[in-house]
Amino acid sequence: MDLLESPSFKPPIILLQTVLEEVRHRSIPLHSRLKALLKHEDKCIWLFYNEFNADTAFFRQESESPNDRNDRGIRLAAEWYNTHVINTFPGSKMTNKPIVLLLTNDRLNKAKAQSSKIPSSSVREYLMGMKEPNSLLDILTLSSDDTEEDQSRPPVKNALIYPSYLPTTACLAGVKSGHLHQGHFNASPYNYLEGIVTVPAFKKPILLIGRENMNRSVQGDVVVVEVFPESEWKSPTEEVVDQDNESKNDDPEQPDDGGNIDSTSDSKHYTKTSTSIRSLQPSSDRQPTGKVVGVIRRSWRAYVCHIDRTSLSSTASSLSTQTVFASPLSRSIPRIRLRTRQAPQLMGQKILVTIDRWDETSKYPEGHFVRALGGVGEEDAERESLLLEYEVPFRPFGRAVRDCLPAEGENWVVPSKDNDPRGVWKGRDDLRELIVCSIDPPNCQDIDDALHARKLPNGNIEAGVHIADVSHFVAANTAMDVEAASRGTTVYLVDKRIDMLPSLLGTNLCSLRPNVERLAFSAIWEMTAEAEVINVRFTKSVITSKAAFTYEEAQIRKDDPRRTDTLTESIRLLNSLARQLKAARMAAGALNLASPEVKIHLQSAESSDPIDVEQKELRETNSLVEEFMLLANISVARKIQETFPQSAVLRRHLPPPKTNFEKLQDVLLKRRNIVLDVSSSGALASSLDKCVDSKEPAFNTLVRIMATRCMLSAEYFCSGSVARDTFGHYGLASPIYTHFTSPIRRYADILAHRQLAATINFAPLHATLHSKGHIEAVLDNINRRHRMAQMASRASVEFYVGLALKDREKKNGGLLPQEDAFVIRTLKNGISVFVSALGLEGLIMFDGETVFDPEAYSITTNLNGKQVTIAVFDRVRVEISVTKDLSTQRDKVKMVIVGV
Repeated sequence: MDLLESPSFKPPIILLQTVLEEVRHRSIPLHSRLKALLKHEDKCIWLFYNEFNADTAFFRQESESPNDRNDRGIRLAAEWYNTHVINTFPGSKMTNKPIVLLLTNDRLNKAKAQSSKIPSSSVREYLMGMKEPNSLLDILTLSSDDTEEDQSRPPVKNALIYPSYLPTTACLAGVKSGHLHQGHFNASPYNYLEGIVTVPAFKKPILLIGRENMNRSVQGDVVVVEVFPESEWKSPTEEVVDQDNESKNDDPEQPDDGGNIDSTSDSKHYTKTSTSIRSLQPSSDRQPTGKVVGVIRRSWRAYVCHIDRTSLSSTASSLSTQTVFASPLSRSIPRIRLRTRQAPQLMGQKILVTIDRWDETSKYPEGHFVRALGGVGEEDAERESLLLEYEVPFRPFGRAVRDCLPAEGENWVVPSKDNDPRGVWKGRDDLRELIVCSIDPPNCQDIDDALHARKLPNGNIEAGVHIADVSHFVAANTAMDVEAASRGTTVYLVDKRIDMLPSLLGTNLCSLRPNVERLAFSAIWEMTAEAEVINVRFTKSVITSKAAFTYEEAQIRKDDPRRTDTLTESIRLLNSLARQLKAARMAAGALNLASPEVKIHLQSAESSDPIDVEQKELRETNSLVEEFMLLANISVARKIQETFPQSAVLRRHLPPPKTNFEKLQDVLLKRRNIVLDVSSSGALASSLDKCVDSKEPAFNTLVRIMATRCMLSAEYFCSGSVARDTFGHYGLASPIYTHFTSPIRRYADILAHRQLAATINFAPLHATLHSKGHIEAVLDNINRRHRMAQMASRASVEFYVGLALKDREKKNGGLLPQEDAFVIRTLKNGISVFVSALGLEGLIMFDGETVFDPEAYSITTNLNGKQVTIAVFDRVRVEISVTKDLSTQRDKVKMVIVGV
């Protein structure tokens, strides 16, 4: 598949229906990629429905296996097509008539084709006939059927070093009986020899210790785990163990040692250093411990890597095939063994590598080279590697998607009521005279929402939220709709926005620009002056925003006593209601959590060079917008769930297991004598309010950030798929919730719009939104895309913070910047700190002897010739530099303590 997708591989290809169907049965993701290639403008790939053609249709014969039946059908189609091509040019004087070549790596299928005089070849043989085939040959997966495997390597029969997996049927039966447990594997961010698997049967995750017990699991794999007897349960190691340091002497060309994998040097170090730590930890910290006995589904994908220079052979010729280690950008992924002819040329490059297999005889997974991204440190290569690492779709929109856009392009306008042949105004309210405005971050172009408020004659207040009517332009089941569903969300990087929808819609026709008529979906409430909702109505509408403010501009306008115009009074009215809405939410038990947010200052709108970084300032107008968006989302959720109780698109935030807070509770009690009550969201909110330190104003924010990390992630779900008592949103203390207010950048909101339109009888609901199975599949993808988008955004911020710090250092004549930091975790050989001014978390390692006290959450080390004890919540002064990470070949922020 990687070869087919390569821009360097462009032969004309006939894809058989039989092949497409076989791929669909084997892998839905691969099937989706293959279908996308059929639409790719730069490829010449045609789909031939061979099973529907009278000359190539075939049936399964008695005692014939499905695979043999498919192979026979493929040979029949190849034979017919060659005859068809010859008959297409009867009597032609062409010297080189086209030949249809059957490409197959199945040796038996190839042999049968050749015996029937059908032109055939393995993929490797075909590539060898091309000019400069090396880069394409590297893309081929490792295949046992490949006849042209490098013969220079002597056959080596390695001993098993990992336990064999149980058959899938045994795994599933064990899970069903409760003897085994299924869940996603997550690698430890600190210790590459540990991982966890969260399963419903235990309050704490199952701990996996050592390579043998992790048994070839890769981050995100769905694995099956056997739990050891409780007497063998252990606690995680409070130590940083780095793969690159412990496995730096491994030779990729040499066969792996047999026997127990945990007898290798890295595991010996791990066992030796971890035993004393575990003995110091209380038994209450122990958790279920076990081993992986099977894998249900691999999450393998293309990983951004670089070639480990130490694994490069000094004796191999520049064109010879050699085995090297590819080190992934993500530390949660093991090194990948790679066979390549281009190793010297790929040094210093960011490359894309895919895992092909991980045998019981191999210490590391084996994979193949996909393509080079560019030089390490090059801005374009770094940006692309970030997008690929977090699986962000960023290719330009294809022709089929662009064809769904209005033919008028940028000249599209809302038609007049008197001349509306397409019925745009049908069923819509004319709200153009309302004093509506938008309030957004600076430079916002995709304006999803606008608001208004006005007093009613009866003394109550009318407040409205008006959301861009994206579903008017994105019809269900069109090419644009399918693409938006696949992307799931817009991804915001520091210097770039990867849109879910074409910019013509996102930043123009759907964006609620000021002084332009726009289509909207409006939620309008009648409320008392105390913000009590009397009623709500929903309507499609046409609005004209009177102004587009930034949060700062709206705040200044609201606070200026000289301004008494209608627009300013509307903002003040909205703010008054928002304060009361928030107070009511907090009284109901909503959480006021915190996350580190910083603002990167770029040199100019055209340049992506950062010049400084600062904390984002949150104003009252931020809260104003937030409260009304929450109110709209809750109101819509109630409405669509009433109408579609089995298929409503909703969002929930499950209560976190109380065990998630145990560490935070313990450290607050021991370090600050503060009791954190987590019995309910209201109790937690009240406890967090009491986490104050008169000597340290930032302490409360720090605790809220740490509490946020104990939470589960919110997720989209279909109302008919879960129990009614699990609908609630824990953080918002709301019994029901959805997303409705950002359809330009979130696909889930488009689905909610369609369902709401059906509830008010504006438009019938598309059949797909009556299907619980379809909705579940779409929302699973959206949840994954949303998580990856968040991680990509954070990684982008970290990258640009590093660039800004480099700029600071340059401006300060080489002096490294210093900042205050707070200790958020202590380890046996280091500490984890948080720099609030930069929104950065850093790991500081200590050389030499240390005394670690896990009970007191403290570590004693030598600092500038003095013994100092550092504990969680302590403030320290750190010096910050930006260095090259030897593992990822990416700039990383390095912190060193200069004072306590």
